[in-house]
Amino acid sequence: MPKVVKPHQTYQDLGSSQGARTFVPLRLFLGAFGDPGHAFPMLALGSALARRGHEVVLETWERWRPHAEAAGLTFLPAPEYPVFPTGAAPLKPYEAVVRAARDTRVHVAAVRPHAVVADILTLGPALAGELEGVPVATLIPHVHPHLPPGAPPYSFGARLPRTALGRRFWSALDPLVLRGLEHGRRDLNDARGRLGLPPLERVHGGISERLCLVGTFPQLEYPRDWPEWTHVVGPLLWEPPYDNVEPPPGEQPLVLVAPSTAHDREHRLLRAALAGLEGEPVRVLASWNRRPLDRPLRVPANARLVEWISYARTMPRCAVVVCHVGHGTMVRALASGAAVVACPVAGDMAENAARVDWAGAGVRLPWRWATPRGVRAAVRRALTAPGVARRAGELAAWARVNDGAARAAELVEELARGER
Repeated sequence: MPKVVKPHQTYQDLGSSQGARTFVPLRLFLGAFGDPGHAFPMLALGSALARRGHEVVLETWERWRPHAEAAGLTFLPAPEYPVFPTGAAPLKPYEAVVRAARDTRVHVAAVRPHAVVADILTLGPALAGELEGVPVATLIPHVHPHLPPGAPPYSFGARLPRTALGRRFWSALDPLVLRGLEHGRRDLNDARGRLGLPPLERVHGGISERLCLVGTFPQLEYPRDWPEWTHVVGPLLWEPPYDNVEPPPGEQPLVLVAPSTAHDREHRLLRAALAGLEGEPVRVLASWNRRPLDRPLRVPANARLVEWISYARTMPRCAVVVCHVGHGTMVRALASGAAVVACPVAGDMAENAARVDWAGAGVRLPWRWATPRGVRAAVRRALTAPGVARRAGELAAWARVNDGAARAAELVEELARGER
């Protein structure tokens, strides 16, 4: 009787006279910082690898244990050292890295994986894998932070310049950026030295030169010559399961207000959107994301306000998504064909806003303009500006035929089998 195998599984030649090939499951160790923007893409990758028949161990924060185990992964709780604890002796970031690497090394040694995949912010598993002599890959769950020459510094929120003068202007900041990168290299090499690893000459030493997976749309990356180990695979999309939420009735375009779960504690964007879109020829579905409201909030007749929303179920029905433009929310919207109104407030959100604007699939709304009038103008533009909806649709069409998690899984298999 022939052997029945699952689709997408990997095989190797056994060297028999008949050229037989059999599926060989791999042991893979994944590690991710527990913030949703980092844990979710790693859960997407781990789920894809598990579906392909591999034994996958995921080390991340305890809060994601049920979801990891539901996907068929072996869960390990990651060290959660406080970087800025109260008291007289705060734990410096690279001291936490050293402790995490030593703790995780025990787990890596026990699993004996064929490869380790570490999130870009999660150096413990990467260093543990290197200590154990295991091939290590890096997962960047957003646009690549190393920009081409002449581009503005990462997270500034400025678009790629269109003229030689603009490129010269931004290049003048290169020495300042390099000093910051050199400082990071010294800190990393100090941590490596305490672990018994040799120093690195290059900056961005936390990014693997064996395999680097960039989990974003290639259309959001500025043109450059990528090194052979770097692959822009597309978004790695995952979210916790949640029930359907019905929008307000009607046929008008649906606008989703999807504020950040980590920022904007006073719900400024949510309040501005509900007030600004009242009376507009749209339907509004908004979420307060389980962050309690500090004062009453008026919900207009064309809107519905709910506790939580499944983006995967809701965004395909939307024309526009108003958000703080965290990377996961942004690429989920684009993969669904929705234009993005990008209102950055912190971290790398300004960079994401610049990229979606540069790609032509959204409208930037600066934080200082997060007012009813500002949101109303931005949504009107997203709905009517030539090319915005078309460009968002093009990205959705690309996502339908390019599964980021599946492509990343294929590349991890190649690394684990020694093919790269």
